[in-house]
This record gives sequence, C-alpha cells and structure tokens, in this order.
Amino acid sequence: MPVATEAFPRTVRLVTTARLREPVLAPLVDGDGELALLAEIEGATSRRLTAEDRGIPGLAANELVHDVPHARFINASFAYARPGQPNRFNGPDRGAWYAALAIETCFREVAHHLTRVLADAGDFHAVVDYAEMFSSLAGAFLDLREAPDHPALGADEQAAYPLGNALARAARAGGLNGIIYPSVRHRGGTCIAALRPAAVQSVRQGAVYRMTWRGEPTPTIDGPL
Repeated sequence: MPVATEAFPRTVRLVTTARLREPVLAPLVDGDGELALLAEIEGATSRRLTAEDRGIPGLAANELVHDVPHARFINASFAYARPGQPNRFNGPDRGAWYAALAIETCFREVAHHLTRVLADAGDFHAVVDYAEMFSSLAGAFLDLREAPDHPALGADEQAAYPLGNALARAARAGGLNGIIYPSVRHRGGTCIAALRPAAVQSVRQGAVYRMTWRGEPTPTIDGPL
C-alpha cells in the first residue's frame, strides 16, 4: 500500500446543526436533578456513551477521546455506523471521521448522499443547515491520490465499498491513521477518512450553510448564514 506521512492543519467536515443544539428535552426539566435523570436515560440508549463507557463491538472504549474540544462529535462519528449501509471506508460496526481539504468537496459529497435519500423518498423537497467542523489531521496514511482508478473509488457503491472496507481494515492493522483519496463526487477534490479517533485533533466549529432542495435533485447552497 502506498503510505504517506502528512500533516493537514485544517480539514473540514459538515455536520447538521441539529447536532449542535442542546437536548430537545432540556427546556422541559426544572433543575439539575431532572437533568441528571435525563442524562441517565440517554446513557442507557446512546451508542456513543456506551462506547465511551465500556466499548462496543468493533470499537474499544480506550480508542475514544476525552477532555478535548468537541470530543463527543469525534466519538460519535466512530460509534454510529449504519448497519445496513456501510460507507466507503467503514463498515457496519465502526464509523470513521470523513473530511475534505475544501468546503466545496464537502458540499458535493453531502449533497450526493442526501439527494439519494430524497430520491428514495420520492420527494426532492428539504432544507438542511450544516455547520463546518474544522480539524487537523496528521500521521501516516494510506495514500490513493495517485490512484483515482482504484476499484475502491468506483462510483458503483455495491462494488467499491466492500473493497474500501477491506483497505480500511488493512490500514488500521498496519498502524495507519487513515486514508487520503480523491473525491469521487468532486473532481479535483481531496478527502481524508480518519480511521482512529485520536487522529482527529483541534476540532472547532466554523460557518453554517443551508442546502435547499426545491423539487429538483440539485440543491441550492446559501451561506455563510
């Protein structure tokens, strides 16, 4: 595998602003006691909190990060994987931190996946606000930038994703922090999949943008808001 040692001082990832808001039930409680009870209930049902406490299949508790800015965002990206819908470089039992070097690449990647969801629903009407989450990434990475035709980077997800997951497992077993690869959705864009929580450093929030689908599969993008 081609390996590169890199230091990216600023990468960007988009997260929905819904994740930035306080818990929806918080305004309904009357004091710290009730808030603690809500936290206990959340702890019984939150995959992230379970992972942080005792680990989950595919993700050990000691891999996760603590006492760093936005630790819950980092840990959640690894704790929450979609059992029926693996991503390019992570499977059903372990997530990854996907980022890019440019916000335009994030727009293309996020729009592609959400447009597919809307297509499945048969309704191209939606408004979603996304916030930039910047981070620095450094270390040894599997480097696919010179291999844009690698089968793991194919547009056919059914064929490409199993190969990408195999690469990710091999990269982790080889002690690598992640995978650098050319964006499949944005020509000329560069993406990074961090495969270890500790590889994600100095996370901070940036601007907010709004994606709007008005009956067409291509959204308009407004912002910063």
